[in-house]
Amino acid sequence: MTRDLSIRAGRPAPIGATFDGDGVNFAIFSEHASRMTLCLFSPDGKTETARIDLPERDGDVWFGYVPGLRPGQLYGYRANGPYRPDQGHRFNPNKLLIDPYAKRLTGHPVWSEELMGYEIGRNRDDLSFDSRDSAPFMPKCIVTDPAFSWGEDMPPATPMAETIIYEAHVKGMTQLHPTATPRGTFLGLASEPMLDYLTKLGITAIELLPAQAFLDDQFLVERELTNYWGYQSIGFFAPEPRYLHEGQIAEFQTMVARFHAAGIEVLMDVVYNHTGEGNELGPTLCFRGLDNRSYYRLAANPRHYINDTGTGNTLNLDHPMVLRMVMDSLRYWVEVMHVDGFRFDLCSTLGRTDAGFDRGASFFDAVRQDPVLTQVKLIAEPWDIGPGGYQLGAFPPPFAEWNDRFRDGVRQFWRGDPGRAPDLADRLTGSALQFDHSGRPATSSVNFVSAHDGFTLADVVAYNSKHNEANGEDNRDGHSENYSFNMGAEGDTDDAGILSARARRRRNMMATLLLAQGTPMILAGDEIGHSQKGNNNAYCQDNELTWIDWANGDDKMLAFTSRMIAFRKARSVLRQKLFLHARERAIDGKEDLFWWRADGTAMTSGDWENPELRLVCAELRTASDAPAYAVRDYAIFAVFNAGPAVEIVLPEAPAKHRWRLHVDTDRPDAKPRQIRSKTLAIAEQSVVVMILEKAG
Repeated sequence: MTRDLSIRAGRPAPIGATFDGDGVNFAIFSEHASRMTLCLFSPDGKTETARIDLPERDGDVWFGYVPGLRPGQLYGYRANGPYRPDQGHRFNPNKLLIDPYAKRLTGHPVWSEELMGYEIGRNRDDLSFDSRDSAPFMPKCIVTDPAFSWGEDMPPATPMAETIIYEAHVKGMTQLHPTATPRGTFLGLASEPMLDYLTKLGITAIELLPAQAFLDDQFLVERELTNYWGYQSIGFFAPEPRYLHEGQIAEFQTMVARFHAAGIEVLMDVVYNHTGEGNELGPTLCFRGLDNRSYYRLAANPRHYINDTGTGNTLNLDHPMVLRMVMDSLRYWVEVMHVDGFRFDLCSTLGRTDAGFDRGASFFDAVRQDPVLTQVKLIAEPWDIGPGGYQLGAFPPPFAEWNDRFRDGVRQFWRGDPGRAPDLADRLTGSALQFDHSGRPATSSVNFVSAHDGFTLADVVAYNSKHNEANGEDNRDGHSENYSFNMGAEGDTDDAGILSARARRRRNMMATLLLAQGTPMILAGDEIGHSQKGNNNAYCQDNELTWIDWANGDDKMLAFTSRMIAFRKARSVLRQKLFLHARERAIDGKEDLFWWRADGTAMTSGDWENPELRLVCAELRTASDAPAYAVRDYAIFAVFNAGPAVEIVLPEAPAKHRWRLHVDTDRPDAKPRQIRSKTLAIAEQSVVVMILEKAG
């Protein structure tokens, strides 16, 4: 190990490793450390070539400048301080630590006892101290210059009302695709075949499952499984190494630029509620060794962690420097990597204080005043497992929220559950009870019928029960209530009648999603019938079970989904920001929302209270309080029939107007046609949509 490198004072900002053309400035936060040591490594990462104590401290930021270092230099840190788990301190200078601000990592930890800050013994006592060096088993940070030639990159800046989100996995999308290369990478995801596919489908935003650096849990590695989804972050600034073809962050930037050129936004699913270090028995990889008491929320006995996330730990966003790290990370992905927004995993945790969830918590206030972040899309997963963690509708603007009640309500209605018609009506009109407050738009509700967590759409109609045996947990994991129905056979079948019924129900749910007020999100693969064979918790399945099987895709479902997306895009009434509350419009005295019975009369409270009601007929117009420039002179009449075939009386058309049928899930290939009678036969288990248009 050489020690002849010079060190200069440097600067406390920016935090991280910053190349200035002549050398590298290193800055890192730790409130309780007594010494911070920069460790440099050979290009292969196997030899530690230097240890340099950072000479300066400004508040709780340690820093120093090393002239002559270049991008590509491998490094890490060792932190000295008290090892007193009973007081919340777990410093151990024998453990090499990842820089929380590292912009690139060489790979992933290799699981070994040396990664633990304590001695592994029969009792697994974390109060003990392990003196073995963890460096041989740790990934190294890489000094990186993130400069990129963006050219004329223009983020699409698609309004939320115009947005169609497509939730996708980088590897799952590309691994089995015949022409998208390099497979399993950011570049493969943005290859020409993928861009062509997504643009033809009509997608406006792709939401990536976690793409920040994450690790594979030890228990999964021991089972020869993988953290496929990626919800175990260990580096909030670094792209996940396994998705980089040649290891350069420019590959991520190239992906974003390609998506933008195709008119598609890039959203990131981000995990700032916890890290991959787990509870007190977890490894010392980064935050725990740098300043455990600052980075994590600790229990009354500070040896233990508050676990509102179900992963063993919770990040302490009440600490200003931890909050700063999260904010710096978000701005980095927007300003340097050009992403267009974020979906926040377990976002309730980010709003937790000692008093519980607070929509005015420091994180939300910081985001809402930030001039960078208020320009991008912000989507909350509005729950965690802590007390009072379910907070659907409680987030402040400009946050939108995943609406799981939409998913459950739509599935229950089409399954034929009693008394679900009123709930479907609520979901079709933007879930106003949850979202129509604080000036929030109807687009605040991110609607979905399936997502990465749970059954795919194909499995919702093919399985009554979850089948997670491959996960190695005796099928105990995953949700047990999926509101699914197999239509008469569990799983695969050759029965033509069952297959036809399944296909129709998938069309019904996809149509419901794309006709509802709010922001629709489609799970990648649902449009071609992708199945996970009943596994509703495939977080650890990095194989053909989760990879989209393009070769055997359902072309008819793909065509139907594409047409429904195009239909939504062409009808502004379906994409309104204002909620519909059945109020008269000044322009024509017509109500903006009207609920009809099959006989052509208005629905009554008694009708809605009938548990056997399986028919919902909605007539929609531009909202009553819409500004004049947004008013449209047409109406949409949508029929959702989860019961037997029925004849309905159409709403009376004004003079020189007729209803034209555009969508019929019973006859998905039928061309639009004008309805010349006052009644219309609606097939069983179907969705029908008509537009009021001028006759002829």
